[in-house]
Amino acid sequence: MERQHRHVIRGLLAAQEDERKLISRELHDDISQTLAGINIQLTVLTKESTYNREVFKKKVEHVRKLVEKSVDIVHHFARKLRPTLLDHLGLVPALHAYMKTLTKQSGLLIQFKVFPGESHLSNPKETAVYRLVQSALTNVVKHAKATQAHVTLQKIPGAITLEIKDNGAGFQTADHLLRRKRYPRLGLIIMRERAEMFGGTFQIDSVIGTGTTIHVQIPLEGSAK
Repeated sequence: MERQHRHVIRGLLAAQEDERKLISRELHDDISQTLAGINIQLTVLTKESTYNREVFKKKVEHVRKLVEKSVDIVHHFARKLRPTLLDHLGLVPALHAYMKTLTKQSGLLIQFKVFPGESHLSNPKETAVYRLVQSALTNVVKHAKATQAHVTLQKIPGAITLEIKDNGAGFQTADHLLRRKRYPRLGLIIMRERAEMFGGTFQIDSVIGTGTTIHVQIPLEGSAK
């Protein structure tokens, strides 16, 4: 039953990521291009129109701003589904951009330390690390009542380590939450599965009133278990 449970979760994670990637591409390639085209046409109309020009310009300008807002919304949702930086520039730039946006939105101060050089992670592993950071920091903002978080990504022989630490309220012993049969903390279980599906390890240390630290280690080489 446990093996079946883990297999289902891993299949769900893989399918979810594929769906996010597809939707993200469709948003960027189809909807964004269409709205951008409308915006260009409206700009042309503004320049060419001679009939009641001032009124017409005001109406077109209003519509143009609505289109720009729509494009921004599309890009926002596309980045949430799957950041294009992750595919184009890699893990570290994508994490920098995500943390900068999260700080602006939530006020959480995030310190990010990263090892120099290339990570040599496959795309699926980079995605897993990104989602782990995203899930952990989302939990910090929603539940921890923290003011600061520290994210450290380091390279060690044969693996990389990820540490996410906050100064929030903390919670009940992590091992108990991860292993209890009734009402398990699903978010933590999924985070653990993201690490373990690539042969990695996942550990949480939390002290009520002090904060929480998440430790992840993922091998640089090798396939998923």
